[in-house]
Parts: sequence; C-alpha cells; structure tokens
Amino acid sequence: MSEKIRIGVFVCHCGLNIGATVDCAAVAEHAKKLPHVVYVEHNMYTCSEPGQLQIKNGIREHDLNRVVVASCSPRMHEPTFRATVADAGLNPFLFEMANIREHCSWIHKDKEAGTEKAKRLVELSVARAALLEPLDSREVGVTNTALVIGAGVAGMRAATDIADRGYDVHLVEREPYMGGKAAWFSKMFPLRKCEETCVGDCPHCLLVPEFEEVLDNPRITLHLNSEVASIDGYVGNFKATIRTQPIYVDREKCTYCGECTEVCPVSVPDERNYGMQKRKAIYLPSTGIVPRSYVIDDTVCSHFVGGKCAKKPSCVKACKFGAIDLKEKERTQEVDVGTIVVATGFDNYDPTKKEELHYKHPRVITAPEYERLSAYTGPTDGKLVIDGIEPKRVAFISCVGSREKEGNEYCSRVCCIFTAKQAHSVLKKLPDAKVAVYYTDVRAFGKGHEEFYQKVLDEGVDYRLRELEDPLKVTINNDNIKVRCKGHKDFKADLVVLATGLVPQHDSPEICRLLNLSLSGDGFFMEAHPKLRPIDTFTDGVFLAGCCQGPKDIADSMAQASGAAARACGILSKMALTLGVETAFSDETCIGCGTCVVVCQFGAITLEEIDGELRAVVNEALCKGCGTCIAACPSGAMQQRHYTDEQILAMIEAVAGGGA
Repeated sequence: MSEKIRIGVFVCHCGLNIGATVDCAAVAEHAKKLPHVVYVEHNMYTCSEPGQLQIKNGIREHDLNRVVVASCSPRMHEPTFRATVADAGLNPFLFEMANIREHCSWIHKDKEAGTEKAKRLVELSVARAALLEPLDSREVGVTNTALVIGAGVAGMRAATDIADRGYDVHLVEREPYMGGKAAWFSKMFPLRKCEETCVGDCPHCLLVPEFEEVLDNPRITLHLNSEVASIDGYVGNFKATIRTQPIYVDREKCTYCGECTEVCPVSVPDERNYGMQKRKAIYLPSTGIVPRSYVIDDTVCSHFVGGKCAKKPSCVKACKFGAIDLKEKERTQEVDVGTIVVATGFDNYDPTKKEELHYKHPRVITAPEYERLSAYTGPTDGKLVIDGIEPKRVAFISCVGSREKEGNEYCSRVCCIFTAKQAHSVLKKLPDAKVAVYYTDVRAFGKGHEEFYQKVLDEGVDYRLRELEDPLKVTINNDNIKVRCKGHKDFKADLVVLATGLVPQHDSPEICRLLNLSLSGDGFFMEAHPKLRPIDTFTDGVFLAGCCQGPKDIADSMAQASGAAARACGILSKMALTLGVETAFSDETCIGCGTCVVVCQFGAITLEEIDGELRAVVNEALCKGCGTCIAACPSGAMQQRHYTDEQILAMIEAVAGGGA
C-alpha cells in the first residue's frame, strides 16, 4: 500500500446516550495520538445533517482517505455514514465504525471506566481502518418471473397478486386440483347469511372465484400434479426444475360425463373423504374443484398395476371423447425465476398417538373428518349419519395435538373457532342434539370470532372447562361411548369429534434442503425474524406464505400471501440487484479439500478445476459473509473481503498493546 494513510475520527455524543457515560472530548483527544490520525472532531449527533457535513468537509479539507465514526451500532447508521463518505468522493468501504453506545455507554454506569473502554474501541477501529481497502459492488440482472410453490389459498393469492402487477408466475401444485385443504371444508368461517338458505358449499362461493382468477390470468402458468424437483441459483436468478406426473386424461377433451368411472372396476378408500367413502381409480377429485377433469390414480389402476384392465382398459373404451391417454409420461421442465414464494401448507395432527381417545372407533373422528361428513359434497350428502346412526349427543374435545407439555407446545390458533363452527353446525342439522365442548380456554381472537362464540353459547352448546393437565379420556364399552373428564359428569356420546391441531407438512425437511431454508423449533419454516421480517427467509429471494410458516386461519394466510407477493415484486421490479461485497474468497493456497463446501450452509462454495487443481470457488451472490468457511479452512486459504486476517489481527494487537 503506497498511499499515505490519513484517518479522520469523529466522536458522537448521541445526546446523553453516549455523553452521559462517556467523556467524548477525552476520547477525541485520545484519538489524536493514534497512528495515521490527522483530524478529529466530536459533536452532538454525527448522524445529523450538520454532523454528516462535518465528515464531508473533513475529507475534502484535510485530504482524509479513511474515516472512523465512534457512535452507535453499525446496524443503525453504517449505511448512512458509508453514503456520506461516498458523497465526498471516498470509497464507502474505507469507512469504519466504533460502537461506543451499545458496547459501552449503555452497559456502563462508571463514566471513567466507560471512557477508557471507548478509547480502546476507537483504537481498534483506527488500527483496522489503516488496513481497509476500497471495494466495488457488482450487479446481476433479475429474471422478472416468480415461482409459487403450493396452490392452496395462500399460494393462489400470492400468484394472482404477483401476476396482477405484471409479472409472469409459475404456480406449482402437487395435487391435481387447486385450493388445498380449504377446498374440502364444509363451511368457512365467518359464516355468511347465505348459510340459512344455501344448499351448496361455502368453499364453492368463496374459492371458485379465486380458482377462476388463476385460470383466467394469462400471466400464470399452472402446473398441477407437479413438484419442484430441484432449484439452483440465487436471488434474481433461480433455475427450477418442475416435474409433472401424468393424469392420463386430456383436460381439454374431458367433459366430466362420468362414464369412465362407471366402468372402472377398481374401488379404493377416498382419501379426500378420509376413507368414509370409496372412489374409483379414475375419479373426479370433487364436483366443485377447478379445473374440473377426471384423473387416473396409476398406483391403484389395474392397467398399471396389473389386473382386469391390463390389456383392455374399460375407461378408454367408455370415453366417447378420446380424452384418456394411458401412454402419457412424466414431464420435466426447467424455468428461470427471480424469486420464490413457498406456500406448501400444513398437515393435520394424527390422533392415533392419543390412545386414550380411541380414535380408531368409527364414531370417534377428527374435525377435518367432520367437515367432510357435514358437507353436501361429502360421503353422506351433508346428513349427519355415522356408523349407521344419527348422533343425538355429540362431544367435541379441543387442543388435541396442541398446547402439549410433551409434544406440540404451540397453539394451533384455528381449533377453537372451527370447534364452535362445528358445534353450531350440529345444532343446525340436529336441533334436538345435546352438544358438549371440552376446552381449556377459548381463543377467539379473529374478527367476529368472539361474537360467534357467544352466539354458540346462546344456542345451548355446553362448554366444559378443563385444565390441560386434567385427565380426559374416551371410554368405549359395547359401543357405549363416554367422555370422562375431571370436574365433570361423564358425557355419554354418540359421536366424539377431536379438534386436532395443525402440524408441519411431512416433507418440510425435504423442502428445506431444496431451498436452503431453516425449520423453527415447532417444525414449521423459520422466518428471518418473527416480528421484523415474518415473511422473509434467510435465503434471499425466498418468501413464506400461509401455514407453512405456522398455524393461521384463512384470513391471516391470505394477508401474509399478499405480503409475500409484495416482497417478491420488490425484487421482480428491479432491473438488477447489487451483490454484497463482504464475501469470502480463496487464494492460491487452497488445497481443494472441500471442507468449506461442507460447512457452508448457503451452498455458496463449489470445487472447480483451475489450472489442473481443485480449488474452492465462492458464488458471491449466495455468500452471506458469515465466516464459517474461513474458520474451518485448514490451509488458511479462505479469506473474507473487508474482514481479512490482517485487519482482524491488527485490532487484536491494538487491544494487546493497551493503548497509544
């Protein structure tokens, strides 16, 4: 380094934040004695306009080529001061900050001790500043297309919001239909006035317009029966491989006349009705699902697994429109996208883990099963008939799989209100029925929820309070079902409904690996910050929407989806993104051992052959500058720009020196 180092130091009082505990004038006087320091000032607020002007004047009038500001946390004002020195013609990375507020004045009461520590902190920064080197940012272009994974309510909302802003969207859904689990609800809360007269499903009223909005939007490419097989790249420039499984039916030709399913010889439990009904191997997912088309389940179809239709498929012969193509194959497609919204939803808690609740009994069911039982499109056409009887006494048990001391500690947030909705539903269908709800407390925090809960109480539903630790069990004796709970008389029930909680999707770990995401302690996808960045992830350009991040109702899922879409559009709207410069790099001493590749949690490092030898190569767009690879590198070949070993060692030596 041939230039003469000329450092300017500016000490901030931050009002009394620093000035009350640190003698800033003394710190400034001390800084004048430090090597390379040629100009020193102290002022009340360095971040203010006058304070910034003082820095600019100092650079111009005293020919400063390094600047140190001793004030607050770099997280607070480092961008401000970098912009200030850049305005004065200095490379912004020739700026250094000493934190004498959070690291000093806020944690010390003794002014003398605080002042001495502030002096040491300024010494460290001056020592490092003398070794700083100018760095230049680099820009990369942005692919103005988004990928949304999951076509439930959150995914559909995110896709339409992005498309409405003028960007193309690939919407990927593993099922052969849109809507997710919400598409199978009987009614959606809040119940509208039409519930008094409407004979259809509320999801039809609420979701079909959402379906049509997706299908009619020319900017949305819908990939049903598909999954994202791989994702490479980085924010602004992802490359996704979408794998689509065949449904063996041409949606353009299918008129859903149903003649194919009439002749299908295969019957299996219908998973969409939780096994309470049979379906054929070729089936219509639901009469209300869009896009409407029959699909063939090749895991049970006798043409594929061997059986009656192996050589002469009955459905092909029955279809007058030639819509069935049993030769359809799996397809893969690569798409370039600039940002990704993850909206993969949730799973329902499995109550078989609670042996005391006897879930395997046919008249002990879960809340999702009750939804199908009470739906007009369900297995009983909406009639409350189960196991051959019309239940006269119904018990609901809340918090099954939620708020557990050992297990899922979190509240699933939606169970209280859907239990109230289902209790209301029982009385609507069977006015003389006796309904009891075993609950710990009612968390009806949503808009209109508390009012609805009060309405259900007025309708005569018997809410029975219990503590979470109070024993509760279902007993069965010769088909006589009783709910036994401490503090209450036994309740004889014809039907028991378990308000099962929401749990993370079973394949969440795989999606984490695919997108380099993290899981929080409850198993849902972790956001970058629960309060300040609830939609972002630690992977730039990847955002969360809906229940994949944690339990929430439809209204909250939709709101978060719109937020994720807005965040995604913030990237898509840019022509280019500026890459961080404080990234890792390897020098010629790299031995190609691959240790850095293993420890890098961002997948930013690869081994490539350079001049006949394997060397670590860092993708600057993916590198977060965490320094893990540098600590792990056995040969010392990995370094980080702006935080080189030389700069760090200079700070340590300044500490060891004990002052100027």
